[in-house]
Amino acid sequence: MKPVEIYTSPLCGFCHAAKRLLTEKGVSFSEIDVLANPKRKAEMIERASGGRTVPQIFVGDTHVGGCDELYALDRAGKLDPLLAA
Repeated sequence: MKPVEIYTSPLCGFCHAAKRLLTEKGVSFSEIDVLANPKRKAEMIERASGGRTVPQIFVGDTHVGGCDELYALDRAGKLDPLLAA
């Protein structure tokens, strides 16, 4: 399974929803709290090609996007293959 990284903030409901979906799928992930580590926000923006909102989710080298994109991949049946590839 590819490593999953998610940039989050503890105040973000979409972050909690994205983490809940990943947890329900049994996916372990590295969480980077940009509120607690503000220097990591610049890293997130660069990696996400300008994406400034949280969550920003990466599966391996693939930038998934945010919570809506994660759920859309799951509904389309494309999330599990991406995670397993």
